[in-house]
Amino acid sequence: MKLFIKKPIKQLMAASAETEKSLKRTLGVGSLIALGIGAIIGAGIFVRTAAAAGEHAGPAVTISFLIAAAGCALAGLCYAEFASMIPIAGSAYTYSYATMGEFIAWIIGWDLVLEYALGAATVSIGWAQYFNEFLETFFHFHIPFQWCHSPFETSITTGGMYADQVGVHGIVNLPAIFIILLLTLLLIKGTAESAVVNNIIVIVKVAIVLMIITLGWHFINPANHTPYLIPADKGSVVTSTGTINYGDTFNHGWLGVLRGASVVFFAFIGFDAVSTAAQEAKNPQKDMPKGILISLVFCTILYVLFSHVLTGLAPYTDFLIKGKEASVTYAIKTFMPGYGWLASLVTVAILAGFSSVILVMLMGQTRVFYTMSTDGLIPSIFSKLHPKFRTPYKSQWLFFVFVSIFAGFIPDRIVGDMVSIGTLFAFVLVCLGIMILRNTDPNIERPFKTPMYMIVCPLGAAICLCMIASEGWENWARLIVWLLIGFVIYFGYSVKRSHVRKGVIDIPKDPINPKYVE
Repeated sequence: MKLFIKKPIKQLMAASAETEKSLKRTLGVGSLIALGIGAIIGAGIFVRTAAAAGEHAGPAVTISFLIAAAGCALAGLCYAEFASMIPIAGSAYTYSYATMGEFIAWIIGWDLVLEYALGAATVSIGWAQYFNEFLETFFHFHIPFQWCHSPFETSITTGGMYADQVGVHGIVNLPAIFIILLLTLLLIKGTAESAVVNNIIVIVKVAIVLMIITLGWHFINPANHTPYLIPADKGSVVTSTGTINYGDTFNHGWLGVLRGASVVFFAFIGFDAVSTAAQEAKNPQKDMPKGILISLVFCTILYVLFSHVLTGLAPYTDFLIKGKEASVTYAIKTFMPGYGWLASLVTVAILAGFSSVILVMLMGQTRVFYTMSTDGLIPSIFSKLHPKFRTPYKSQWLFFVFVSIFAGFIPDRIVGDMVSIGTLFAFVLVCLGIMILRNTDPNIERPFKTPMYMIVCPLGAAICLCMIASEGWENWARLIVWLLIGFVIYFGYSVKRSHVRKGVIDIPKDPINPKYVE
């Protein structure tokens, strides 16, 4: 059946040429770096830091970030080589197609959809929580619990805005669906316009993060950092989504730190999202490596400093009950007297910051499906472009529905964990892909080369596999079910329509024309 048939590099490069029928090249190196920072700085700092600290790592979540960053840095070097060599939309999917064959490419492409879609859903849930904080702070009004939480959540708060709603069950998270709708409309309008909005947001939220680190450092309570690792006899904590038992294997000690690394890992997919925009970069061979690596290094430094301050301000158990998704504003209001204004400012900045993350995730997933569609592996509707804006608008609408289902009806802890395992899986394949291509096609032009690839590639894959091993069986089960659905589609549809199998050299002639034939 030729499961591992490969897409020729020359064919990929031919498809990257800009025409009136292709994605428009509008992004410079500054926009690519901002795109990466926009995706990385957001949920990782403002939501997943608190979740990882509260559930698994405690104050040692700083080490969790370093472990995750190590895996990301090694995988990032591999991404940089691929992105400079194959500047095509599609990220790891495209790279896998050229190195490991169509079947592996399908698996990774299908996995990336899960990664980006649920990444957007996770952050939109956090956005909804901070939107409620914004309404309460500035207008003394908040959305009822049932209309901003999933059906799997029950209010257990004994104080704050939901003091009168203890025991209320969630119905649907309407604010999360609302922000996804707004950003979907923006993306349909165009990538350049979206990039301008993202650049402004990035400047604002980085400034706020630096303020929190600088001002919050003076309020750190050393007692909150002792012990640095969660002890096995810590006991348990009851939350709105269930009970966290610190005696469990991956909820304390060094294994808890490793589990915490896999929890925060999904926030590092920002540089992955940069690679999906390769076909919209003005000078991808030079600018893509810079966009990937600079954004990764910059954000890692901020992550470690911020998580150190946050866990120093408040006990990590507070993040599970009192702070939840809005733990940052909770910590500032409660443990930084006189800085209530900063908490208000943070709420506004976080709303903007989360918006930029969702925007990048929504763009990334449609660009992966755009490329898979031009390869004939999925229906042509996913590669049809808007006649005016030249964006995959139909695909954007379909994903709006898909992401909204998860954002509106599933808790962020479950959705976020699904993203992490999908991201790690993608990184493993990218690391292996570089090793394979160095041997199968050593003479291809490489504007950027992964240094010491015989060490970097296997080490990057190994670190990511270790974090995958720390994921709970529930996440493995969800990933397997998702992949099984993908296999049904691949063997039932894709193998019969693959352009590579048919010997089709070029991408579809006119993706704007409704009579376009796949």
